[in-house]
Amino acid sequence: MSGKPVCIADFEQHAKEVLPKSVYEYYRSGADDQQTLADNVAAFSRLRLYPRMLRDVSVMDLSTCVLGQNVSMPICVGATAMQCMAHLDGETATARACRSMGTGMMLSSWATSSIEEVAEAAPDGLRWLQLYIYKDREVTKALVQRAEKAGYKGIFVTVDTPLLGKRFDDVRNRFQLPPYLRMKNFETNDLAFSSEKGYGENSGLAVYVAQAIDPSIQWKDVKWLRGLTSLPIVAKGILRADDAKEAVKHGVNGILVSNHGARQLDGVPATIDVLPEIVEAVAGKVEVFLDGGIRKGTDVLKALALGAKAVFIGRPIIWGLVYQGEEGAKEVLQMLKEELHLAMALSGET
Repeated sequence: MSGKPVCIADFEQHAKEVLPKSVYEYYRSGADDQQTLADNVAAFSRLRLYPRMLRDVSVMDLSTCVLGQNVSMPICVGATAMQCMAHLDGETATARACRSMGTGMMLSSWATSSIEEVAEAAPDGLRWLQLYIYKDREVTKALVQRAEKAGYKGIFVTVDTPLLGKRFDDVRNRFQLPPYLRMKNFETNDLAFSSEKGYGENSGLAVYVAQAIDPSIQWKDVKWLRGLTSLPIVAKGILRADDAKEAVKHGVNGILVSNHGARQLDGVPATIDVLPEIVEAVAGKVEVFLDGGIRKGTDVLKALALGAKAVFIGRPIIWGLVYQGEEGAKEVLQMLKEELHLAMALSGET
């Protein structure tokens, strides 16, 4: 890449040039034939904006509220695992960037910085924890309790990963963490996805999930989680209206419309295509968010117009981290905020 990035694609091009092949492909790739990966982005291009004129857009307010917490814009950072592969400061850099921009960060349970380290990096920042439910429920319980103690403001429980999707690039690369990194929220090599464990000829992460994550989870386990904490709980990975209704029935505070960055079941719909039916299904009883395919400010506006309270971005933040750590992540957030501001103004929305 030559020159300063002017769009998210420029950040990604830089990452492709400088990251080790296996790391870049881990972040970039989707499941199987990657149909949904492409469609997450393409679906936004199928939607059209219908601007209203002469609406006085001289004063605009992008701020909103997510799970009772104020944010400067409806653009938050979603959970992406193992960010220290992208930049030495990893998740702590992301936390500082989010604090600087006045928005929130969802920390992956599979982070290469611990729950406490991220809290210490930006003590006055807004943070939520993304959670997997482990076979050993005490592991899950400890993560929730640590997050609550460290000042996190919500739990995003992932419901779409009883097993890991087939990611061909990771299988070919026999992906595992570099030897100098580990998932910092766990002590043992087995749970920390340490290279010392050894994962054979497959994607190491697929083996890890099969060994550690509970594939038997049901809706009753959301109630079990509700009993562990007073924090808001969001069901992350909902794509159907009936599942959205079930989530509400079981006491969640929000729904994140997500197909896991197209990394689980290939051939499912793009998230923006199913957003309207899920918004309709919950009938305002809980907040609805969206991730997947957000690359421009106009994408954010389209999601908001279809009923999302806010969007969460994943890969763009990784590309920003690769580019320039905390400052690169801030640049990505600032770029999307400015693009959203412009799109709203040109659409007659304030």
